[in-house]
Amino acid sequence: MSAGAVHTVEVEINALGQPVGQAVRRWTPRRRPVASVLAGSYCRLERLDPDRHAEELFAADRRDARGESWTYLPYGPFAELESYRKWVQQICSGNDPCFYAIIDTDTASATGSVAQAGAVGVASYLRVQPEMGSIEVGHVHYSPVLQRRRAATEAQFLLMSHAFEDLGYRRYEWKCDALNAPSRAAAERLGFCYEGTFRQATVVKGRNRDSAWYSIIDTEWPVVRDRLRTWLTPGNFDGRGRQMTSLRLSKSAQ
Repeated sequence: MSAGAVHTVEVEINALGQPVGQAVRRWTPRRRPVASVLAGSYCRLERLDPDRHAEELFAADRRDARGESWTYLPYGPFAELESYRKWVQQICSGNDPCFYAIIDTDTASATGSVAQAGAVGVASYLRVQPEMGSIEVGHVHYSPVLQRRRAATEAQFLLMSHAFEDLGYRRYEWKCDALNAPSRAAAERLGFCYEGTFRQATVVKGRNRDSAWYSIIDTEWPVVRDRLRTWLTPGNFDGRGRQMTSLRLSKSAQ
């Protein structure tokens, strides 16, 4: 199912003649995310640790001299390492959100430059509801070192795969500021379905935020998974890591 497609709701008729949702049989609550490492071909995700990752992440984030990557997040940019380290310590103190540092292990570069070693971005699971089988990906912040690299896409694929295949969740959510065009484009490129916009959903940095909601559900995951796997195969890239076939264009196969 492509982004924006209409989801067909399966219904049953109860003894009173009323339409009700399809029975979810043999359902049990899912486990919370517990993996300490998620490894792929181009990146590795490690549970975020202030001592191991804060300095590397701060250095990578400083490549964004204008702070554009922080506009739609409720925090940042951070002027000093210590303030960033304190923020990392705070968000690592609980289990929701569950943050991962993204380690770029890809040696190929479309620009011909050498990738920065160490942590170059973060992403998290949040709003984890094991009883309902619903989980969200968010707090995504990619430094300029990670942006537009295949490791950036693989990081999202690893998080999706862990949620659907290892943990058995039914619903995987993506939300963003409705004005955040790059985030909305990323959701659609990855195969999320647009569900609607919550108006005046919250206030971020003193400004109104309308939130655009996207999701992938378990019945859609096999198609999304196969499309991402195909795009991520080494044969889809040249020696400098440049794609041969666009992931956006390949959505026609859905």
